[in-house]
Amino acid sequence: MNTFNKKSLYAAVAGLSALGVTGAAQAVFLNPDGLGQALVYPYYTVRDQTAGNPYNSLLSVVNSTASAKAVKVRFLEGKNSREVLDFNLYLSPKDVWTAAIVPTATGAGVFTADKSCTTPTVSSDANNPSAFVNFAYTGSNADGADTSLDRTREGYVEIIEMGNVTGTTATAVTHVSGVPPCTPLGGASADTVTGNGGLFGGMTLINVLQGTDYTEDAVALDAFSQRALWAAPGSIQPNLQQVNPPTSVVTTGSQTFVTDWTGLGPQDPVSAVLMHNNVYNEFVLDAATKSGTDWVITMPTKAFYYSGTIVQYLFQRNFTPDGACDDVVITQYDREERTVVSQTTFSPPPPTNTDSICWEANVITFNNSNVLGSKNVANIPTSFQNGWVSLNFNGDSTIPPQNDFFSHILVGNGSVVFNTSTGVTSSTGVTSFNGLPTIGFAVQSFNNGTLAGTGGTTVLSNYGGNFVHKFTRSIQ
Repeated sequence: MNTFNKKSLYAAVAGLSALGVTGAAQAVFLNPDGLGQALVYPYYTVRDQTAGNPYNSLLSVVNSTASAKAVKVRFLEGKNSREVLDFNLYLSPKDVWTAAIVPTATGAGVFTADKSCTTPTVSSDANNPSAFVNFAYTGSNADGADTSLDRTREGYVEIIEMGNVTGTTATAVTHVSGVPPCTPLGGASADTVTGNGGLFGGMTLINVLQGTDYTEDAVALDAFSQRALWAAPGSIQPNLQQVNPPTSVVTTGSQTFVTDWTGLGPQDPVSAVLMHNNVYNEFVLDAATKSGTDWVITMPTKAFYYSGTIVQYLFQRNFTPDGACDDVVITQYDREERTVVSQTTFSPPPPTNTDSICWEANVITFNNSNVLGSKNVANIPTSFQNGWVSLNFNGDSTIPPQNDFFSHILVGNGSVVFNTSTGVTSSTGVTSFNGLPTIGFAVQSFNNGTLAGTGGTTVLSNYGGNFVHKFTRSIQ
């Protein structure tokens, strides 16, 4: 966290007693330095960019601290954040764990060549990975969308620190000459104490046959919990609802808001630190290089706002086979300041007949370039060859007919507000965060085909780049 944010955080937390949150030692925040207790990787995929050219997604997590750790690794499909696999991972001090998400005949799976301990054991066989499952969205858990294993081929990943491990568990998971004993682990529950964060990681989306490669950093949530979050293998806990204490810190402009969420949705503190009312990024569609652009827009707390398929608050519509759609205003700009503002730009038109994005991990493509080959995709047609786009999720002051809340507005109990330009700390009775909790990035592809190399050889000349989204916040 940089000096500016530290100053804001310390000054605002000092005033937490104004909210009645006495003794709070921390409040969850989005760490711009990339280190945290909980990591969210915005997107994985094993889909084909073109037929027969699949992506693999290569994941890494690093323990930068001198403490051994227990973490929960969770893979979630992209339509409705239904879990497709999880396990407990144990990291030595200064350890790195890596794994590959790969396609299978019917869906996806994960394997690792890493020696770090996992329970249950993750496959080390690339040809027989630990397979993703569809139990969470079939049978009595069905949500109306696709029930096949194909749905597991794209989504996102969470890694949440359960705590530091001590005693015999720390000895069992610490590498000796590069290999940890991994036994005994039966006392891990008693040996897990409050964690100290320091996790970071990333994902590589590589398509070997296509000759492209994109990378993403995990989004880091720091000060996530001031207590251990141990959960046994096979448990779906911990998740992003387990912030402790239920307090968030968000800086926008010269103001830092420390907001109390006691008695409200347990996911609200994380949503607050991810709330954005505008998403900005560029697109490139040069004909000469056959360029294409896709944007990933992931909402990692969205599923918590639904009871079954019924939306409770914040999000706009119930879940249907076409998704749970939230309206967005799209503004296109080319590089010469010409602009198009449209609310009917996506093609084919979404089921709401207004521009909307409908899934938890969404891909927005431009002129059907489909760089990532996603099935959770919406297309923006444009006459501009290059430019940038604004997606606006501002709160709606009208009440949707099927609900009794304001959509795209998250209301907290109140905040301590520190203003860095005036040095004044104040408090509010109610704080409203406008927009939606979003993370993501853009990828751009460039295809020069097969070029002549030296000595009569040929060279595949494809390239790729990726860019983190830019955001604005609106807090009242």
